[in-house]
Amino acid sequence: MKINHIVETQQFTQPLLMELFDRANLMKKIVARGGTKDYENKIMTSLFYQQSTRTRFSFESAMYRLGGKVITTEQAAFFSSEITGEHLEDTIQIIANYCDVIVLRHLEAGGAKRAASVSPVPIINAGDGAGGQHPTQGLLDLYTIFSELHTLNGLNVAFVGSLDNGRTARSLAYLLSKFSRIKLYFVAPKEMQIKPDILEHLDENNIIYTLSDSLEGIIDQIDVLYQTRFEVERFPNVNFDYSKLKTDTSVLQKMKYDSIIMHPMPRDIEISHSVDSDKRAAYFRQAKNGLYVRMALLSMLFDGN
Repeated sequence: MKINHIVETQQFTQPLLMELFDRANLMKKIVARGGTKDYENKIMTSLFYQQSTRTRFSFESAMYRLGGKVITTEQAAFFSSEITGEHLEDTIQIIANYCDVIVLRHLEAGGAKRAASVSPVPIINAGDGAGGQHPTQGLLDLYTIFSELHTLNGLNVAFVGSLDNGRTARSLAYLLSKFSRIKLYFVAPKEMQIKPDILEHLDENNIIYTLSDSLEGIIDQIDVLYQTRFEVERFPNVNFDYSKLKTDTSVLQKMKYDSIIMHPMPRDIEISHSVDSDKRAAYFRQAKNGLYVRMALLSMLFDGN
């Protein structure tokens, strides 16, 4: 199936997701043998207006593993012509002359959609604004769940942390709504709870969900515990006991033996390092899957354009 840009997770159908997963499995084998030269004539621009470690490095590594080349800038708000007032649309149309795909992280929710509307080469949204989306993270998260649990139907998934501005939780929630018998738990202080647009989407797709501020009473029911960072600095005056949301050995004792713990990283206090050795801790495997999924996405864009 042809895709022109990767802007939001809503654009992915179940068949397209399965095609992506098959290709990601192939990329895992390609990496194991050292990569390929199939795309040695392709150039990727990584244009980041916000700092990034995992997303930027995995995309650049993905491009090198495919045999291609990379031109890159981080903190583009300071090192690109936009500091002199150039509009994003102009920047994109200029840079598109020099490459075959642009991986864009922008400060504004909707920035990737603006870029895609004018770009003659594929745009990949690498995260746009607070409360926007991070589709490639959502896709690698979904691939991780499928790889670990071997199904995407009938799952109970708990999202925990700062969910209102959480691009990763929002992106994955959209993807999970495409499957059957899904139940979602959004666990956060009320100031950080998931935004109404996500809940409206879930209602439209008949997805069951609950809102709470504690893991108590649900931890033994969930298949996927998706932790995100506690953005405590945003609400310094809120008196909330964040220990109720922390994953540590006491939480492990209550979890199902075949469940998994995920985190888009970086983590702070929300997951104790004592959890890392438990087989259910999937977050480092999750990060590794980012390479395979992003290789797969790049190859799909190149093959379709």
